[in-house]
Amino acid sequence: MKFSIDHKSAIPLYIQAEKLLRKIIELPEHQQGKLLPNEVQMASSLGISRNTLRQAINKLVFEGLLIRKKGVGTIVTKPVDSKANNWKSFSQEMKTKGINIVNYDIEFKWLVPEIEILQFFGLKAGSKVLKMERLRGEDSGPFVFFISYFHPRIGLTGQEDFNRPLYNIMEEDYSVTVKLSQEEITATAANKEMADKLEMNLGEPILKRKRFVFDPGRRPIEFNIGYYRADSFVYTLESEK
Repeated sequence: MKFSIDHKSAIPLYIQAEKLLRKIIELPEHQQGKLLPNEVQMASSLGISRNTLRQAINKLVFEGLLIRKKGVGTIVTKPVDSKANNWKSFSQEMKTKGINIVNYDIEFKWLVPEIEILQFFGLKAGSKVLKMERLRGEDSGPFVFFISYFHPRIGLTGQEDFNRPLYNIMEEDYSVTVKLSQEEITATAANKEMADKLEMNLGEPILKRKRFVFDPGRRPIEFNIGYYRADSFVYTLESEK
């Protein structure tokens, strides 16, 4: 089957390329475990730059539909949902542990985010999104700093009562159902900004968690980054076969 891109269309090339990739990975010859065509050849045949093609590929990597393997290429995979039943917002997680959460600081702004975030949301270059920063913890002090970006279609304004759980606000006020969370967890060292916010020493360990949140149709809702004090937070995963 021959695929092409409409260079005269008002739809950005990377979005057209993304839609095209979704069609390609549904074909029998490109099912789970198969390699995508070579990026250079593919970009050339579509008449687009390799960077434009990579933007589209990165979006599908975020969704778990593709995996990049060094020295091998880009492989088609199957998105894997977390098997931890009933995953919750941070507020709900802490409530189940009997921890009373304190919001030490919260800030909102509309801005044009980094390209990584625009790619995740599938938005055009220059698009503005709502960014929320929250410093949270217990009565004894803060232990996590969150940065969240929200897709504009949700309708959040920043005027909501964020003493309520975030995902309750989305579902009850905006009829946006949260279904899937994909996460990346890494360890890092506290820089001056994080050390000041989390009341810790420069260079002390921090747990960094990226969370990609989707609705039932696998449309992106939230891009979240959390920085946790390593001495105050334990992240537990439970798997069952």
